[in-house]
Amino acid sequence: MAGRRQTRQTRQTRQPRQSRQSTRPQGIRGPRSALTDYLASNNISAQQIRDDWDRRQAEGQRQPGQSERDSSNAAQESRSPSFLESPGDPVKKRKRQQAIAKIKNSKEFAKRKARFNGDYDDEDDDDLALQIHEEKSRPEPGQLANCEICDKRFTVTPYSKAGPNGGLLCVDCSKKQKADEKKPPAKKRAPGIGRRQNQANLLDGLTPHGTQSLLETCIKKVADYIHDIEDFGDLPPSLLLRLGQILSRRRAVTSRTLDLFLRPQYTSIDLFDCAKLGTDDYHKILASMPRLTRVNLRFTTPMKDSIFHYMMERDMEIKDLHLDGPNLVTDACWRQLFMKLGHRFLSLKLWNLDSAFDNETARVMCLHCPNLQRLKLKFLHKLDNDMLEGISTLKFLQHLSLRFLDETETQTEPLLKIISSIGPQLGTLSLEEFYLADDRLLQHIHEHCRHLTKLRLTLNSTFTDKGLAAFFTDWSNPALTYVDLNSLRDVDMTNPAGPEEPIGLASDGFVALMEHSGSKIQHLNIASCRHISYKAFEHVFAEGKMYPNLKYLDISFSTVMDDYLAQCIFRCCPDLQRLVVFACFKIRDVHIPRGLALVGTVGATIKIDGITQAETI
Repeated sequence: MAGRRQTRQTRQTRQPRQSRQSTRPQGIRGPRSALTDYLASNNISAQQIRDDWDRRQAEGQRQPGQSERDSSNAAQESRSPSFLESPGDPVKKRKRQQAIAKIKNSKEFAKRKARFNGDYDDEDDDDLALQIHEEKSRPEPGQLANCEICDKRFTVTPYSKAGPNGGLLCVDCSKKQKADEKKPPAKKRAPGIGRRQNQANLLDGLTPHGTQSLLETCIKKVADYIHDIEDFGDLPPSLLLRLGQILSRRRAVTSRTLDLFLRPQYTSIDLFDCAKLGTDDYHKILASMPRLTRVNLRFTTPMKDSIFHYMMERDMEIKDLHLDGPNLVTDACWRQLFMKLGHRFLSLKLWNLDSAFDNETARVMCLHCPNLQRLKLKFLHKLDNDMLEGISTLKFLQHLSLRFLDETETQTEPLLKIISSIGPQLGTLSLEEFYLADDRLLQHIHEHCRHLTKLRLTLNSTFTDKGLAAFFTDWSNPALTYVDLNSLRDVDMTNPAGPEEPIGLASDGFVALMEHSGSKIQHLNIASCRHISYKAFEHVFAEGKMYPNLKYLDISFSTVMDDYLAQCIFRCCPDLQRLVVFACFKIRDVHIPRGLALVGTVGATIKIDGITQAETI
């Protein structure tokens, strides 16, 4: 303590009292805030902020023309190529040049320059460096800046937009600029399909190899601009049919396009999608084409009784009537039609009727349409076994196609009566979803049918392989050209190998079929006949055997089919155009001939002759 007092006294003796009072500040200062320290550290003073505010207020009171001239002059100066060399403060000019030189030696400058990919001149180095310098010199978020357009003071944010001259814009000017900028219309993809889709279509046979014919190209081009065409001119019926198919697939058949197909001199009309037509359109068809003898219309839901009444009042000479889905036509109207015009009908095809056409209507049809040569009834909900006996009275029937609903328990006896009565003159027999028909039906077909060229027996779990083998063995009927035996198999999924006595088409029946009809067969469908063995396929498609007319073969869900058997099929079927192999998972790497469509492969590598590619579908 004594030392401290002595030191304090020594200091007081060294500095006089009067001199100490003279060094103290004259004013009184209080505590300094954090904001005051921040402003002081950044050389920002309140006086400077006040002076800037007064200056902007004074500039705002000037004439608009003067401010516009000043802004235009400033813009011209900023866009001047000699901006770097403009006269001004030498110190600022030297600092800017040093910054530009530093930017030219930076990695960012080299990256920017490399993006131009050769479309860059060395004379543009200064402009590029100046652009980078201006971007770096822009105020950071949180600082204040003046809007380039309206000169309004605003706080910079990360979302502040750049103006046309490199400055920043306030919120209002940014919104106006965004509204003025219209996005350019998206580039429309050229008509066509991608490479992968094109290759898939080639493999599926939907697109032919090579260029399309000029005729097909012209037809598709007409279909593309169908709404701009007023008349087809003198087109032949074959081209009208092709146009109708394309437009129906595109669902473009409307009241407007219907007029293009109405030709008074033609006797037939084929439209495969009439869903967009109304009742008046059907009246228009009958009124515009009084010579109609063939009417083929699909998806005719709006058709009503008045259409048939109009047909009967005009006593039209219609012989072929093919309708799909006319659900609004009543049973009474159907019966009137058959009684009035039934004697003229040679062909009658009806699909998808659920509210009309019962067994009584079917009996009236068989009674008053004795000249029918072709009859097709599919998915008529009100028909059952009772109407089958009436079909046996149609003595001129040559083509019969029936398909009831799966819940309809059709018996074998009515079918046996039909085959015994009209079997000798049948050329086409198609029976689908007759689950309870047994081998007796096969025996009757074997005994009575002598002129069949097309046979379809599908979706049956009662036929035996032994019965099918006996059916095709020593059959006096000539070789079939069209055979569809899909889904003739045992349906017990708990026993994949099937019973000891094979159910459906198995090895013996398949071998007998090909020995009987292999020389002339063109279309063969044995999909889901899963009990055909590997040896049976190997025997049928063995080396030296040939099936020269086979163009279509469906062997889907044949689990034994592999790459070797596929190559055997290609060798034995030189004219094969389409092979369907859905769920044949053992086909992994197959080399197919050019012009053949392989449909249904999954994860297989396909090699096509003449095309160097490996396409996985």
